Amino acid sequence: MLCLLMLISKHGPNQYADQVREHARQEYIEPARRRGDSIVRIVAGDVQKAARLVNRTALVCQALKSHKFLKENHLALERWDGPPSGMSTTVTFTYRLAGQPPAAGQPPGESPLLRLWGIGKEVFQSLGGGEAFIRSEREQWGPGEDS
Repeated sequence: MLCLLMLISKHGPNQYADQVREHARQEYIEPARRRGDSIVRIVAGDVQKAARLVNRTALVCQALKSHKFLKENHLALERWDGPPSGMSTTVTFTYRLAGQPPAAGQPPGESPLLRLWGIGKEVFQSLGGGEAFIRSEREQWGPGEDS
């Protein structure tokens, strides 16, 4: 039983998915960035064959459209062409290169959402603070006395 667990952990599906994502990054994404391309097309069967995987079409297709692959490589999946199941060696994924990934060891840029931090501070201060504003809004909300 212990040997089986070691075999599963050493050669589990995550290892193969990581292998697929790494191959696609090295052989398709990085060269396209160096060339200055904005669009990249990857055929699932080509990746499966190059990664020397047999009968792993579903794994390859899932890895190539996974959120992890898109996020790590700053890609947007524009479309995929193939059968309705989306699981075939003929499936072609079309990606848009969304931006340059940060260099290794470089901290990611500031989030655009974090730049909005404190944007309403002065407005709420002029209204007596956030809690006072909410209290006054609650008091004004509801049926009027004119009814």
